[in-house]
Amino acid sequence: MTMAVPGSERFSSRPIDPATLAGQLPENLPVHTVTQEQVDAVDPLTYEVIRHRLWSVTEEMGEALKRMSGSPIVTDANDFDFAVSDELGQEVQVGLYNTMLVGAVDLAIYWTLQHRATNPGIAEGDMFLTNDPWVGGGLHQNDAMVYQPVFWEGKLFGWTSAIAHQPDLGGVGLGSFSPAAQDVFSESLPTPPIKVVRDGLLQDDVADVWVRRSRVPMMIGLDLRAKVGANTVGRDRLLAVIEQYGADTVKAVMKRMMADAESRLRGKLTTLPDGTWRATGYQDQSHTGDRELHKITVAMTKADDHITFDFTGTDPQSGVVNCTYAGMRGGVMLALLPILAGDIPWSAGGLMRCFDLVSEEGTINNASFPAAVGRGPIGPAWLTGNLVAECLSQMLDQAPTLDAHVQATCCGTWDTAVIAGLDQRGAVPTPFLSIIMDPMAGGYGAQPQADGMDTGGLFCIPLGRVPDVEMTEFLYPVLALWRREEPDSGGPGRRRGGVGASLAITPHGTSFPIGLVLASNGKAVSQNNGLAGGYPGNTGVEWIARGGDVNQLLGAGRMPTELADVGGTAELQPCYGETYVAPGEVFTMFWQGGGGYGDPLVRDPEDVARDVREEKVTASTAEQAYGVVVDASGTVDTAATEARRAALRDGRRARAASDGDRSTVDLTGSRRLDDNLVAVGDQVACRHCATLLGSGAVGELDLVRYEGPVSDAGPQVVDGAGEYVDREVHFRQYCCPGCFTAVSTAVVPVDHVDDVTRTSRVLADARR
Repeated sequence: MTMAVPGSERFSSRPIDPATLAGQLPENLPVHTVTQEQVDAVDPLTYEVIRHRLWSVTEEMGEALKRMSGSPIVTDANDFDFAVSDELGQEVQVGLYNTMLVGAVDLAIYWTLQHRATNPGIAEGDMFLTNDPWVGGGLHQNDAMVYQPVFWEGKLFGWTSAIAHQPDLGGVGLGSFSPAAQDVFSESLPTPPIKVVRDGLLQDDVADVWVRRSRVPMMIGLDLRAKVGANTVGRDRLLAVIEQYGADTVKAVMKRMMADAESRLRGKLTTLPDGTWRATGYQDQSHTGDRELHKITVAMTKADDHITFDFTGTDPQSGVVNCTYAGMRGGVMLALLPILAGDIPWSAGGLMRCFDLVSEEGTINNASFPAAVGRGPIGPAWLTGNLVAECLSQMLDQAPTLDAHVQATCCGTWDTAVIAGLDQRGAVPTPFLSIIMDPMAGGYGAQPQADGMDTGGLFCIPLGRVPDVEMTEFLYPVLALWRREEPDSGGPGRRRGGVGASLAITPHGTSFPIGLVLASNGKAVSQNNGLAGGYPGNTGVEWIARGGDVNQLLGAGRMPTELADVGGTAELQPCYGETYVAPGEVFTMFWQGGGGYGDPLVRDPEDVARDVREEKVTASTAEQAYGVVVDASGTVDTAATEARRAALRDGRRARAASDGDRSTVDLTGSRRLDDNLVAVGDQVACRHCATLLGSGAVGELDLVRYEGPVSDAGPQVVDGAGEYVDREVHFRQYCCPGCFTAVSTAVVPVDHVDDVTRTSRVLADARR
């Protein structure tokens, strides 16, 4: 475990109470604020007009950045975000882009007010730049934020901010990803807030220092100016609103926006049962050569109108699979915004008042300096969001009116692949570097009333986009052999998880090998879990075809559709590593779909047949996972299907130690817990067959527990944990002992301790 460096506590990003922060500001930095009476005095029409004007400010900032940026990460994938904040940095309006960043933007402003207000000072015409994840703003060093104070009549009125992932900011590895890093000193330099614009003028010395660190300095310099320009647009638009409606009225609306978001979320929470829900997930490998699993665990306790997320028990920081407090908070917001606040305006400053975070420092999602955090947002922060989403969905699943917000885990992680080399297509060979952004087309998790969206995007980037293949080939010396949806990649369930996809590329336009850096999780242990008995989606995998010659194949007029067509040897790639792809070789990556919802044996056979016809599910998986037999024309064989499903249930029945006598209960007046379970007084019963199951959580109920090979989870889960980690991994399933409906399904380490997902407090609530 990496020990904290003395003095690094100055760079803590822990949020500060606004009243305390306001009291710490120097006298030479007056701030504009309003009283509660002024907030209450704003009429509804004015409130709505100004609220939407502020929303449009962030939209215009987004469009400005995209028009000025030269990075496909921004222009194609929308991996960036914006915010308009009040005088203290509380986020009033955020963009609908990368929502993980919402959990970090305000932290950087708090820190700046605490540590920069006196020296070098905060003045009109200033802008600050930071990429220090211990300060906030971003979740790892590649997230660079430019933000500015906005003044009105000499007083600090608010802040605008623009943040985007940068393709490379230095460090040992290409794209600033160093898979072997053991501390931050092998990665990009974290830069605490520095003044990059003074009196409206970009500081050349600071800009030069900033771009000098990068392997692609022109792109970094252009993105820096694009963020400065986006902030200028934001300031001008905000000042125009103030000029039209008055500073006090606009500020009163900003304060009310946060208060309204807070009150609406608290109101929703009071309608939900109190209780504690738990979830545990794993990251396979933490760095090059590592063969361990690294755990994140959360206990989510909802009491009245407040939630506490307790991450106590999470493993110590290790390798590159760490994030700072800002990353942990960003992971929480990743899940909370769409699941719990999907019908509430995203005035994040108010929403974040409704929860607390409890975490031990020095752990993989609250890492202490100088831990390596390059994988922060797309490793531990993402997994944190998956686990929080699992807990929130289990809580909301008990409220039938809110089932539209319940969702199994979406694409469980981000598969990072950085390519770099020499582009020889022009008159003068030029170096290039890019992150493959095609995994933006991840599969969404299934919901109680709907299948997951196929290649629908990423849960954390509502406005995300998958890059255009032709544009990728235009910008870089690569040829895409295919990019396609992969059948069976969505988790089986009563509602199927959305399918993921795959990509195959080969060097084209260069005689040199292309460097490749890989970093991903979810290969040994699934991170796209199902809900209510639904199965996980596919595990990720990457291969390189060595020793073949795809160019010879293409020259003969044949387009390969499988890696085997290329010839040579298929080389499996690790979770973390650095390698190359030579001309004639092929790199393939398979990224993840979403988890399923409910037992696949109760899925409507006609839905399964449609999936087979549309090539979302293969005929063999339809029979093995869903128990549905489809003939050559894609039509359900009803008799064969009934027999197959009966055989599969008999197989589950054979796992039981004893059938014994099973008590049943009257389900009249019962309360839903999920797709399979109901609360009857202080007991839990199966909602399908009324079998009494006990009074505990899933791991404590009288259920049939089965543990078997990973292959039992289906072909979407590669039974290859031994290729990545040393710990044994298996398929674990709990079924009702009466009707043998799957209640819980997972791929977990053999020594995994089942989470107590429902406490006696939930059952006590049912008695009320």
